[in-house]
Amino acid sequence: MAVKRFRPVTPGTRFRVGADNSDITTNVPEKSLVVSVNTRSGGRNNSGKMTMRYLGGGHKQAYRLVDFKRNKFDIPAKVATIEYDPNRSARIALLHFADGEKRYMIAPEGLTVGMTVVSGEAVARSAGTYAQLSARDGKYAIIKLPSGETRMILATCLATIGTVSNGEKQNEVLGKAGRKRWLGRRPRVRGVAMNPVDHPMGGGEGRASGGHPRSRKGLLAKGYKTRDKKKGSDRYIIERRKK
Repeated sequence: MAVKRFRPVTPGTRFRVGADNSDITTNVPEKSLVVSVNTRSGGRNNSGKMTMRYLGGGHKQAYRLVDFKRNKFDIPAKVATIEYDPNRSARIALLHFADGEKRYMIAPEGLTVGMTVVSGEAVARSAGTYAQLSARDGKYAIIKLPSGETRMILATCLATIGTVSNGEKQNEVLGKAGRKRWLGRRPRVRGVAMNPVDHPMGGGEGRASGGHPRSRKGLLAKGYKTRDKKKGSDRYIIERRKK
C-alpha cells in the first residue's frame, strides 16, 4: 500500500494524505462472514454512565468475522481477495480452503491474491507491526514485541511470517475534523481549558500552564506507572518496554 496526496480543490483535501487502496481487490465483503454488531455505546457502560470520554457517532460499520484461532490444519487455502476492514488498521484476506470453507485473516505485507498461507494472530495485529522470535527455552519462546518489551509465550503458538499489511497507515493525515468524526471520535478538550471542578489542571487567572501534567483523576501523566505491581503475568516479562 502507498499513500497519495490530493489536489486541494477543498480545504479538507489541502493537507490530506490518504491511502491509494491499490492493494484492495474488492469492495464487497463475503456475506457469510459479515455480522451486525451493536457497539454504539457512546462511551457509556451498561448502566448509562460515561466511562470513556470523546467517543460517539461515526459511520455505521459491519463486523467481519476474522479467524484469530487458526485451528484449521493440513488443509490448503488460497487467497481469494484482499479487503478493507473498517474495524482495524490492517487489511484482511479472504481464504478459500480446499474443503469449501471460507475464512478471513489479517493479511501480512506483500500478500497477493492466489497465495497459500498458514498463520495465526494474537499479538502485533495492527498495521505495520511485527514481533521478533529471539530464542526458545523449553516450552516457551522468547519474542520481542513492537513496544520493545521482551516476554515469553508458549512455543506451541502459531505465527504469521512477515509484517502486518498497510504499514503506510501511520503516514496518513485526515485533513479535516469531519473525518475524525466519521471514525467515531469526538473533540478532545484540554485539561487547562477546563474549570477547577472539572480537571486538576483547570482554572487560573489568564492562561495558566496547569501545573504538573496529570489525568482528570489526579494521576501523574509523565512517568507514573499505573500497572499493577503484583500482576500475575509479570513472571513472563523478561525486559520491560522501552520508554
